[in-house]
Amino acid sequence: MNSKENYKVSIIVPVYNTAKYLKKCVNSLIAQTYQNVEILLVDDGSTDDSGALCDCFANKYPQIKVFHKENGGLVSAWKYGVEHSNGEYLCFVDSDDWVNAEAYKEVLETLRSFVMGEQTLDMLITNFVYEKQGAKHKRVMQYRTALPKRQLCTWKDVKVFMLGQYILMHSVIYRTQMLKECGLELPKHTFYVDNIFVFQPLPYVKTFYYLDVNFYRYFIGRQDQSVNEQVMI
Repeated sequence: MNSKENYKVSIIVPVYNTAKYLKKCVNSLIAQTYQNVEILLVDDGSTDDSGALCDCFANKYPQIKVFHKENGGLVSAWKYGVEHSNGEYLCFVDSDDWVNAEAYKEVLETLRSFVMGEQTLDMLITNFVYEKQGAKHKRVMQYRTALPKRQLCTWKDVKVFMLGQYILMHSVIYRTQMLKECGLELPKHTFYVDNIFVFQPLPYVKTFYYLDVNFYRYFIGRQDQSVNEQVMI
């Protein structure tokens, strides 16, 4: 067997007291039966049933790994997940968010084509959808006016980003080795560190690929959310 066949895509899910939402998140991530996906559930000292749920998922699905740690905050959980990941590529999914099944399939097939091919992809970009509680219209963050679609690009291929058209953590999947080489450090106990996660590695990104699919579903508006977005929409 080609050694490349053993590659992994790591999906890191930091978990803290989200038992009410976790099942939907995990079910969306196991919707594809790709053997090359590993799902890392990092239980950051939950005090509800989240930790037990994580263990149940791991007992049922071999692609799921569970790590229980003392509470250290979101950044601590991210870092712990990265340190224990084995993926050629990695991304983060919050435990109260989920992904779209058809877009998920395309994402994994696209990553596979680069792993098995000769070209190096540093960053995969997809659209994400604001799943705002109670909203009838779902806002989609897409990049059709700014980035060429479905082709390997460099920064010289970027067009114009419009006002309010920005890349967030929900948009990107990074090549793991590139991410580690950039020396990324995130401050603990700080909101909006996802912006640092996205932008600090960008100077190290030599190639990217924009897959125009609505992959990530970003759930906002619940009362117990740590950063309850009410201004941006």
